[in-house]
Amino acid sequence: MKGLKETNFKFPKQTGFYRGKVRDVYHFEDKLVIVATDRLSAFDVVQPKPIPYKGQVLNQIATKFLNETSEIVPNWLISTPDPNVAVGLVCEPFKVEMVIRGYVSGHAWREYSEGKRTICGVNMPNGLKESDRFETPIITPTTKASEGHDEDISKSEILKQNIVSESDYEQLEEYTKKLFKKGQEIAQKQGLILVDTKYEFGKKDGKIYLIDEIHTPDSSRYFYADGYAEKQSKSEPQKQLSKEFVRQWLIENGFQGKEGQKVPTMPDNFIDTITERYIELFEKVSGTTFQKANNEDIISRIEQNILLHL
Repeated sequence: MKGLKETNFKFPKQTGFYRGKVRDVYHFEDKLVIVATDRLSAFDVVQPKPIPYKGQVLNQIATKFLNETSEIVPNWLISTPDPNVAVGLVCEPFKVEMVIRGYVSGHAWREYSEGKRTICGVNMPNGLKESDRFETPIITPTTKASEGHDEDISKSEILKQNIVSESDYEQLEEYTKKLFKKGQEIAQKQGLILVDTKYEFGKKDGKIYLIDEIHTPDSSRYFYADGYAEKQSKSEPQKQLSKEFVRQWLIENGFQGKEGQKVPTMPDNFIDTITERYIELFEKVSGTTFQKANNEDIISRIEQNILLHL
């Protein structure tokens, strides 16, 4: 299987181009065309090899949840002319990512296990073990870095530095809580627990929009609901659908994105496993069978579908 590592299109009336960690973004005067590639980012570092079908999984899950949450908050999406492509409104992004956590897991657990009881200005109670549920979900924002690592930041620092105005931030918090609640309800129907996730927002003509992807395995963590309580009672690791297992593999192979560390090369059989896990998550979250797009000439396919839409 071949993965889509990058695109380098030159479209008529294209005004700009930006390559993110995972997405290639083509700017036009009145819209953005975003290609979800198969690049995989972990610890804010793009891994050397792409993961086949990962981009399609991300794009189609995001499309589903953007459509299902549009009554909560308006979003940027206009259409999806290709399995790997989303076309949407041009918004001015807020320079923070709204991370919300229902359980102490991932980054929050790594901080907690080191003895920290405050994250992003939010207090965490003593006596928690990994994957325990917070009494109330906590919002732990990060700065949005164009390069390198996103950094934890508190609400008070966001307001103090005037990164977001107080009125806008209150609205972002409200949207974040409502979106997470909806996401948890959808996950529950599919036998999953939405553990934590992040949302990005932007502004257009004075109105706040939800932008980027939502509730995908790149932006979210899911546990299987079946067996959760039993595993917690035995202090066993939760079975989860997310890319946390990729992070764990990297940690075991001496990489956490820290200075001087070399990115290990993933063997092909492990890349196949990652593809399978992404497809599994798609099917589990959506309740539908994943239909692999024809990727024999994925570059031409994407280019033609975008051109037809312009």
